Amino acid sequence: MEIRNEWWEWAKTLLAAVIIAGVIRLFFFSPVVVDGSSMVPTLQDGDRMIVNKFQYKVTVPERFDIVVFHFSDQEDYIKRVIGLPGESVAYSDDQLYIDGEPVEEEFRGTDIFTEDFDLNELGYEEVPEGHLFVMGDNREYSKDSRHIGPVPIEEVVGETPLIYWPFEDIKLFTKE
Repeated sequence: MEIRNEWWEWAKTLLAAVIIAGVIRLFFFSPVVVDGSSMVPTLQDGDRMIVNKFQYKVTVPERFDIVVFHFSDQEDYIKRVIGLPGESVAYSDDQLYIDGEPVEEEFRGTDIFTEDFDLNELGYEEVPEGHLFVMGDNREYSKDSRHIGPVPIEEVVGETPLIYWPFEDIKLFTKE
C-alpha cells in the first residue's frame, strides 16, 4: 500500500511538471533554430535561440528587435524589425531612412550592403497599420519584406533575445 502511494505521488509530480512545461512552451518561451544565413553576422546557421512569446502581449515590437514570425503554415522566419506601422522606409547609398530621416544601424558590420529601394517601389507609401517591415542582417541573401511584403503583427510569434547554443556563442540581446 505504501509503495502504491509513493508511485502515485511520483506520477502526480511528473504529470504536473509536464503540464507546467507545456504551458510555458505554449504561451511564454520556446526554442527555435536559425536556418540559413540571412541574419549573419548577428546570428549563424544552427544557432539555437529562445523565443519570448509573452513580450508582445504586453508591449509592441520596436525598431531593430529580432523577431520570429510565421511565413507560412510550415515555416517561420527570423528577421530584424526595420520599419514600424505608418513609417516610410528607404535605403539610399547604403543608408537607412525612416520618414526621410537617416537612422544608424549599429548592429551592421562594414561588409553588409543594402541595395537602394523605397516602399513606393514595393507598392506601399508607408508600412501599413498592423504590419512591420522586416529585413535580415545579411541583406544580399535575405528573403524579407522587400520580397514578401510587410509582415502582419499578428503573425509575429515573439522576440528572440537569447542565443543559448552553441555554448561558446551564448548571447543576450539587450535594448539600448
